[in-house]
Amino acid sequence: MSLSVFKAIELSGRALSIQRTRLDMVSANLANTQTTRTPEGGPYRRQNAILASDVAREPFGEMLRNELGEPIQTVALQEVVADPAPPRMVYDPGHPDANPAGYVAMPNINAVEEMVDLVTIMRSYQANLSAFSSLQEMANRSLTIGRGS
Repeated sequence: MSLSVFKAIELSGRALSIQRTRLDMVSANLANTQTTRTPEGGPYRRQNAILASDVAREPFGEMLRNELGEPIQTVALQEVVADPAPPRMVYDPGHPDANPAGYVAMPNINAVEEMVDLVTIMRSYQANLSAFSSLQEMANRSLTIGRGS
């Protein structure tokens, strides 16, 4: 079995892990759409994942770069940051967190955008899971061929 199959499985696993982190963030964002008070003070702030490309630094990546003339790129979770958008101001004078004018600072979360992100993440996760399963099947067949069956 070649090193490339193992590397592809590793890359697919890394992508699955990143999509899982993004899914957790969207879930937290949706769960906190009405949270007006946090330990840091003020309303909950929407969380965003910052993804960045990374150069694969394994022997296979070096071989591929020599053949293609450029390094193989992977994706990495750079950081999780709070959305800098201001909170939504909602008029609700009876709310315990209302300001003197009767407005409450609500989280800067749009449920429709979060649901679109959720669908996108789930599709990407499914695609990576399918790739992972295919690579696993290829690895198993390679082992079977090696045994002479």
